[in-house]
Amino acid sequence: MPALDANHISILDPQNPADAESLEALLRDPTVNTVDTWADQFAALAELRPAPTSDLLDEPARWVYYPWRATVLKLLGPRSYRRLRLDRNRHLATSGEQDRLGRLRIGIVGLSSGHLIAHSLAVAGFCGELRLTDFDTLGVSNLNRIPATVFDIGLNKATAAMRRIAELDPYLLVRHSSAGLSADALAPFLDGLDVLVEQCDSLEMKLHLRHGARARGIPVLMATSDRGLIDVERFDIDPTRPVFHGLLGDIDPDAMAGLPIAQKLPYLMQVFDPARVSPRMGASLLEVGRTLSAWPQLVGDVTVGAATVLEAIRRIGLDEPLASGRTQVDIGGLLGELAEPTRADPPADGALPPSPAVATGLGQVVDAAVAAAIRAPSGGNSQPWHIAATADSVVIGIDPARTSTMDVGFRGSAVAIGAAAFNARVAAAANGFATDVTYTEPAGESPLQIALRLRPGADPELARCYPGIFERETNRHRGTGAPLPPEVSETLARVAQQHDARVHVMVDHDEIARTATVFADADRIRYLTPTLHREMISELRWPGDDGSDFGIDVRSLGLDSGDLAVLPLLRRTDVVAALDDWDAGSVLGDDTSGRMRSSSAIVTVMIRGAALSDFARGGAAVVAVWMAAQDAGLAVQPMSPPFLYAHTGTELGELSGKYADELRRLQDTFHALTSKGPGEAVVLALRISDAPPASVPSRRSTAFEVSAG
Repeated sequence: MPALDANHISILDPQNPADAESLEALLRDPTVNTVDTWADQFAALAELRPAPTSDLLDEPARWVYYPWRATVLKLLGPRSYRRLRLDRNRHLATSGEQDRLGRLRIGIVGLSSGHLIAHSLAVAGFCGELRLTDFDTLGVSNLNRIPATVFDIGLNKATAAMRRIAELDPYLLVRHSSAGLSADALAPFLDGLDVLVEQCDSLEMKLHLRHGARARGIPVLMATSDRGLIDVERFDIDPTRPVFHGLLGDIDPDAMAGLPIAQKLPYLMQVFDPARVSPRMGASLLEVGRTLSAWPQLVGDVTVGAATVLEAIRRIGLDEPLASGRTQVDIGGLLGELAEPTRADPPADGALPPSPAVATGLGQVVDAAVAAAIRAPSGGNSQPWHIAATADSVVIGIDPARTSTMDVGFRGSAVAIGAAAFNARVAAAANGFATDVTYTEPAGESPLQIALRLRPGADPELARCYPGIFERETNRHRGTGAPLPPEVSETLARVAQQHDARVHVMVDHDEIARTATVFADADRIRYLTPTLHREMISELRWPGDDGSDFGIDVRSLGLDSGDLAVLPLLRRTDVVAALDDWDAGSVLGDDTSGRMRSSSAIVTVMIRGAALSDFARGGAAVVAVWMAAQDAGLAVQPMSPPFLYAHTGTELGELSGKYADELRRLQDTFHALTSKGPGEAVVLALRISDAPPASVPSRRSTAFEVSAG
């Protein structure tokens, strides 16, 4: 049988012969109750995410004997029990942080208000050892703030706290003393502590404890249950700082011994600052000994103090900033400042007003060419072009001011101005003009310029594309997954060839799923890389935003109300930074994955060569293929993962240094899936779907220059 100590539990391992013998005796004893919920505990453990490792699942169970309850209970082993019990801490406290906090040794002196602090630390798992001491016993009047029961009346306060914690976590080491502390015997209690929580009533003991803690470099915390007052003394950082923040000067603690309360009151007022005391507490202090038998406390205030101490210990344990000093967490004061929350209305449905009409003053042909050019697609609707027009020409150049990190080497911008030049040529053809095209790179301040010289001439094939320029749209709705008709694949391939490009049409659902995983993982990296995340969020436009002629209207994202509600979280850099710290955030790619898996096909446009002029020619092919897909009644969404325009390891590193290797792996996988050949470059991937019409069209800026040249 275990030792018959009414205040000490016994943890029995059935694999240990001596423990097995004791357990058998307990299970046979008719006066001992048996509780066995191990199967339910294990089932809950097995369902955790991520799945527990085999060493946790295989950990033998233990039996715990609680003498004060005359009960033996079957429990998960110590590591698996901790993993399951603290699972709901994550990720407010990560597994690594819990491990660090779980090694802290914390001493608590005074188990009246200290009871909730001790229990809260145990519940949170923010300690590996607790030392509790209090000489006083629980009385009925303590039950207004100590979560004990009538069965605990007359029990020592430290013992009551120890028992309650043992019933929560029998594996947590708790050393308790019912003898209290004396000034000449502090060493056994203080030695080796990481934090001291001082909640005792005696002013002289408060001083002795601080002197002892300062000599050992132990930080001291004290919560006063009135207006959430919290004191922090970081003797671990500054062992020379005066105790009690210097409020009592160099007073000798022994000088306090034996003084009546009336003579201690001036010192107490110096420490606790009458100006900070609540009106009711201030008045109550004056009534102690008259209409009140003791200092009053409410459990709500004690609970606030426990929560504040818990946060302070978390910061100390994780080396997060926490200065010495005093502050208040005044719940009553905060509730007096209640205000109506502002409601973030979801974006209203409906189309955007049309972009302003183009009027160059240079005639119908130039007007039509410029209007068509600005309808070209671009990454993030950045419209990275500069357009200059004369009576017989339109010159479209890359505007370096409108680039982004993902626009590696201006390759994405080159695709955009190539698409714009194609649109301008189509518009000219529809008005009876042919175009002579000249590519120049570099061209002054622009990395690439495309000059279109207008001359009378017919090009019926180009002219037939004219209506499609203004019908072309990005459609982000999820598709039905309906198969792509073979004749559509053939049409898209033929259109690409007409522009010296090649398309890879992916229709196999397994391959689409693999590609969806690649793009989802790449999107996660885009969120978790600060620069890429900032630029991505800057592309989004809410109704009424300035600069709505650029960027992506959130109403066009195809998000339901639930997804839109989460969008403000995804905008926050601190939220995605936390996901990055935890190596988490797989959810960030779910939207991309879901949309791609709903597709009928993934069409990847490729060109030979890697010059900016090659990418510009590829841009023309993209628009032509896009319009051909729409002509077949299909929805089209461009997909551009972060690695799309990076061609070297250095460029991948410049995109995201931390995730460069992962981006390389994803890029290689995508290239293999799309059969990218030597000397080829990917221009863009298009998601082709059978889907409802697009939500709203993108607006366009009509900025251009007119020259008399």
